[in-house]
Amino acid sequence: MFEGRIVYQGEPIPVESGQVAFELWQPGFGKNGQIDVSIDQDGNFSSLLFDGNYKLIFAANQGPFYWKRNSAGAVDTIAVNISGNKTMDIEVTPYYMIRNAQISNNEKVVTATFSIEKIITDANARNIERVSLYINKTQFVSGNGTQNIAKKDLAAGDIVNMNSISLSATIPDIVPIQNYVFARIGLKIAGADDMIFSPLQKLTY
Repeated sequence: MFEGRIVYQGEPIPVESGQVAFELWQPGFGKNGQIDVSIDQDGNFSSLLFDGNYKLIFAANQGPFYWKRNSAGAVDTIAVNISGNKTMDIEVTPYYMIRNAQISNNEKVVTATFSIEKIITDANARNIERVSLYINKTQFVSGNGTQNIAKKDLAAGDIVNMNSISLSATIPDIVPIQNYVFARIGLKIAGADDMIFSPLQKLTY
């Protein structure tokens, strides 16, 4: 079993469940194919493998982060040796991080407050497209519109202060009735398919 987390400075990177993956390649065989390893929404991954030497790579534009390049400008690889169970965190560099996220509920009005830290500031930097508050009746909360029961978007041009952002959305009536929902904040990066999120939070009412 090969398992671990994708992290930035030791902090897990929350993503959309099943939408971000890295590739494992095992050279030395006649037919060389990739093994895709999906990342859970909390940043964890696990894969059952044969013992051996593998090369780990994130394909270009995979994930809400910048994956290191080699001297030729191509995406770089990490050597991974599997001999029995192995736990390893994979360090990545996100374009942005959602900081100080606080999500609360008051009479079915959910309010999220947070700040945004821009991590990549060089030529590889990307702009924010929007930030969103997503609410779902299950724990799988993402930018997928078919899964959300409520959301609130804020376009990048409407962000006045990246150190103090607030979003609110109302919980609709749920059938069958339940007295809890799950929520988290998502940040969409221009030119990247995958969003970065705040940790999942359960709210009761």
